[in-house]
This record gives sequence, structure tokens and C-alpha cells, in this order.
Amino acid sequence: MSDTTNGTYSDPNTTPPLGQAIPLGIQHVLAMFASNVTPSIIVAGAAGFAFGGADMTYLVQMAMLFAGIATLFQTVGMGPIGARLPIMQGTSFAFVSVLVIIAANDGMAAMLGAIIIGGLFHFSLGTVIGKIRFLFPPLVTGLVILTIGLNLVAVGIKYAAGGAAKFQMEAESFGSLSHWGPALTVVVVALVVKFWTKGTMSAAAILIGLIAGYLVAWIFTDLVSFGNVGKAGWVSIPKLMPYGFEFNIGAVVAVVLISIVSAIETVGDTNATTKGGAGREATDDEISGATYADGLGSAVAGLFGGLPNTSFSQNAGIVAMTGVMSRHVVTISALILIACGLIPKIGALVSSMPLPVLGGGVIVMFGMIISSGLNMLSEVEMNRRNMVIMAVSLSVGLGLSQVPTAVQHVTGTLNTLLVSGLLPTAVIAIVLNLILPEEV
Repeated sequence: MSDTTNGTYSDPNTTPPLGQAIPLGIQHVLAMFASNVTPSIIVAGAAGFAFGGADMTYLVQMAMLFAGIATLFQTVGMGPIGARLPIMQGTSFAFVSVLVIIAANDGMAAMLGAIIIGGLFHFSLGTVIGKIRFLFPPLVTGLVILTIGLNLVAVGIKYAAGGAAKFQMEAESFGSLSHWGPALTVVVVALVVKFWTKGTMSAAAILIGLIAGYLVAWIFTDLVSFGNVGKAGWVSIPKLMPYGFEFNIGAVVAVVLISIVSAIETVGDTNATTKGGAGREATDDEISGATYADGLGSAVAGLFGGLPNTSFSQNAGIVAMTGVMSRHVVTISALILIACGLIPKIGALVSSMPLPVLGGGVIVMFGMIISSGLNMLSEVEMNRRNMVIMAVSLSVGLGLSQVPTAVQHVTGTLNTLLVSGLLPTAVIAIVLNLILPEEV
């Protein structure tokens, strides 16, 4: 018999009738779809792949496929791997600021090598995650999440105006109405749908905004081309090591350090899922299992050209909103994503999205990341000690990312780490939080 509370399913091992479970599974996919594929499009652009081309299409496919596979690691599990909770996995934004640097400077082989090694390291954190949580109080995690959003928001503005590459930004059409029109359509429609609708529509607000912007660009501009969609096949199997494997110490260190942050984020999402769906704290086994699944999902994705995965907070919000704690509902979501990931035409259609349309979407997405960081920091007492930690870590981290030539005489691994923005902020915040005395 189903364990229900006030008509909701509070036991992760129960399943609503299929008539409810399938729509709920689709709702989870719609809520995370845009956020899941966007990092792959951004990284592909940094790597020099043509927008809408075969390589970008492949990376988008892998984003969908391995989000689904990593979600199965969470919901179905294998031994100690997986929380066996309704935790939706997807491509992580936390890694984007570092991966774009690695992809542009060191190449895809170095990037994927770092993702595989970083994923294995992330997997190993499952054994010690409970012991290192003290390093990441809300002050540190809030600063890290805030920095992720602040580092990336400029990408959204550049895309909305016509592109992030130098030749695109120097073009006469950069910043024109033909670019800003579709971008602003995405923003306006997403806001209207988010706040004036409910349920599935509201959860899929950004995706609906992207579709609206896509239609505006198709009807009123020449930005949309479906040529690559027609060329794409109907079924495709992922390729092992599609861009090779290279060990680059700088890339590995960068991805490993962010893996720690990602693991802590998953701990928070696991707790949010159990609190929202069952009104309880996550158990140690659930937290370690979620971390194992996070790392394994990232490592396996890297083997086939995918980006690192993490738990998606918006889907934890859906669990709280619907009260449906069933992990089998999210298993349905995973199977939908896997099916999409095996169909190149879907990947080609997504990657044919004009840059301004994507820009409108990521302005909202990156803004939400900033808001999440600020929300976390709102729990922190704003005394002089904590304000100094915030001031120094943000000033140095964001300053170096905005003026990378300030460390141009530092080469190799250290340069990659310093100009990422995220890592200096995280390291400084952790160190200062450990050594500065508490105010009495």
C-alpha cells in the first residue's frame, strides 16, 4: 500500500498510478531541460565548434543522455551508489567557468581527461563527505554560488547581443534589435509564465520562454537555420573518447576543486529533497550514496564526451511543491532524457537555437544562480568578520576573472586556477573562515 500523507507520496519506494507518474516525470524533465543543455552549448562555443554543427549537436545529446543515466544512478542505485531518492541529475553550471577556459586553451582532450579524473575524485568523496561538510558553511557555499552566477552573467549579455566571440562582438549587427528582440522575448515570456501560471507550465517557464524566442527569431529574423537538423540522423550511439584523453595537471586540479563544491551542493539538494517530500533530514547513507552517484555520473559522462553532472535544485523544489517523494517518478524522467539523448535530431534542433535566444534564457538562469547565492548568504550574520571574508574573496576572485592579464606572468596550472574566478573566491573564503576568529 502507498505511504501517503495528505494525499501525497512521502515514501520514495512508492509510485503513483501511471496516469499521475508519467505527467510528473515529464514535469521534472521540463523544469531542468534548458539548464541541462545550456552548459554544453556554451562549452562547445568556447571550444570553437560551430553553432548547430555536428560537434555541438553531439555534446547536447550527451548532456541529455548522461543526465538520464546519472539520474538512474541516483534513483535505482547500485550497492552503496545512489541515494535512492527522487534526485534529478543534470549538467552542472558550477564547472562552466573553468571548462570554457580549458576547452579554449587546452582543448577537448584535456577537458574530458579532467572531467573523468574529477568524477572519480568526486566519487571518492562519498566516503568522507560528512567529515568535510564543516568547510562549507552557508557563508562559503553562498559565496561560491554567487560567484558562479556573477562570472557567467556576462556570457548571457554577450549572447543576447549577438555572440561572445571577438568577431561576433565586432560585427555591425552586434547589439541590434534583431538580436535583442528574441532575447527579450525569452525573458518576458519566461517571467509571465513563471508568475501567472501554475504547475507544469510554471515549472517549465524558461523552456517555454526559449520556445517563444525561437519562434520570434524564426519568423522575424534570419538567425534560424534547420539545415543541420535535416542532416542529423534519428538514432545514434555515443562514442567512447570522441575527442581523445589528455592528462593536464592544471585542468585536473581545477575540476577536482570544483568537484568538492559540487559535492556539497548535492548534500544540500539531498536534504532539501527529504525535507520537502517527507519532512525529515537525509540519512548518512543517502548523502554518501548521492555523492557516489554524482561522481560516477560525471566520470562516465566524460568517457563519452559529456560534462560533469550534479543534482538539480529546481527538481528538489518540485518534490516539495507536489509532495510526491517517489523515486520511480524521477526514474521515468531519466528514461525520457535517455531516449532524447539517443536521437541526434533532438540534439540538432536544440543546438540550432540562435545565440540571442540562448542569451535570453541564460540571463534568467544565471540571474537565478546569483539569487540562490544571495538567498544562502541571507542566512549569514553580517558582522565585521563575515563581511571581510565576503569582501576579500569576492574582490580577488571576480577581479582576477575580469582582468586576467593581471596574472599573465603566472603560467600553466596556476594561471588557469587564478583566472577562473570561482576557485580563488572559494579558497580564500574557506581559508579566512577557518583562521579568522569569531566575533564575540
